[in-house]
Amino acid sequence: MSEAVSVQHDVVGHQFETTVDGHRAYLAYMDLGKQTLDIYRTFVPNALRGRGIAAALTEQALAYAEGAGYSVIPSCSYVERYMERRQRSQVKS
Repeated sequence: MSEAVSVQHDVVGHQFETTVDGHRAYLAYMDLGKQTLDIYRTFVPNALRGRGIAAALTEQALAYAEGAGYSVIPSCSYVERYMERRQRSQVKS
């Protein structure tokens, strides 16, 4: 990612979000109880795609989940692929 992205966590709205160049991107999740988060949607407007914003949102959400002791269900296909890539890179390290 070529730019720093400021990501905010909207605890009440169950979202991680950022606004870049007037465009809002977000990652939405549900707290299913029993220390489990279901990340079900990542949205990045066309104007912001290819800039690493979805990755920044996902990194923040996964860091939050890990820090709070949550397991994650990646219902969002982007998050699922992100987690698979991260797991593969950790295995290779």
